[in-house]
Amino acid sequence: MARAFVFPGQGSQAVGMGRELAAVFAEARDVFAEVDDALSQKLSGLMFEGPEDELTLTENAQPALMAVSAAVVAVLRRQGGLDLAGTVQYVAGHSLGEYSALHVAGTFSLADTARLLKLRGRSMQRAVPVGQGAMAALLGADLEAAQAIAQAATAESGRVCAVANDNAPGQVVISGDVGAVDLAIAIAAKRGLKRSIKLPVSAPFHCPLMAPAAEAMAEALAAVSVRAPQVPLVANVTATAVTDPAEISRLLVEQVTGLVRWRESMLYLKAQGIDTVVELGSGKVLSGLVKRIDKELIGISVQTPAEIEAFLKT
Repeated sequence: MARAFVFPGQGSQAVGMGRELAAVFAEARDVFAEVDDALSQKLSGLMFEGPEDELTLTENAQPALMAVSAAVVAVLRRQGGLDLAGTVQYVAGHSLGEYSALHVAGTFSLADTARLLKLRGRSMQRAVPVGQGAMAALLGADLEAAQAIAQAATAESGRVCAVANDNAPGQVVISGDVGAVDLAIAIAAKRGLKRSIKLPVSAPFHCPLMAPAAEAMAEALAAVSVRAPQVPLVANVTATAVTDPAEISRLLVEQVTGLVRWRESMLYLKAQGIDTVVELGSGKVLSGLVKRIDKELIGISVQTPAEIEAFLKT
């Protein structure tokens, strides 16, 4: 069995996340306490009890999702003696999940990761006023078709529309100015796509409108310690492996405005001999996508005490 660890992105948060882990494992409680201290915020209380609208704020959801992923890995290390380099060949994360992956791989400390994600979420939210940006899933479109639709919408409207996420076959997300995204949806319908869905997001992530947030992350990353990961990271924007700390920082900045090449990242893992992709943290979005991307890949979710126990037996 050749494995990779992957870490979820925004949208996988839910009230109650991490609560069962904290009830069962001291290691998880320690992670949540350290994140709370780093942010000078009782984020764990928000994770466990809500309210949902506050948890889903980008600046809260991003460090919260990382905290749950970090807690799962902390438990695996303490309870099962997990050795990352001896267990997996690669790590990857969907959007903010890259930071979770890099923390687990030793690139960032837990406190630095929490603070970086708090800033990232806040900066992304502030980059575009609420209501001026939008995102939409073009169901049934492949990457090339979605890119053509986005380019047509940009040309016709004179406003930003770009492909933000290539998640899986038939699940490509566009992002940009709300008028351009609405136009892209209309163009998609004319070109035969049966359905497009606007997403309930507060900002147009992973498009050029996020440039102010990219600048903020460049400054923040320059001020923290960035170490080489214990195993290579498969980067969102290149869908290839990277280990150089300077290159990792550059790609994290580029990722804020760039396309998340998740489908290609999973196919890259398969090409390197990976057969099992293990999602660590809240939700089961990524393990579900694995099966849509390539039926030969095995997707496993590890987030509950029972799932941790089952995984350690392997």
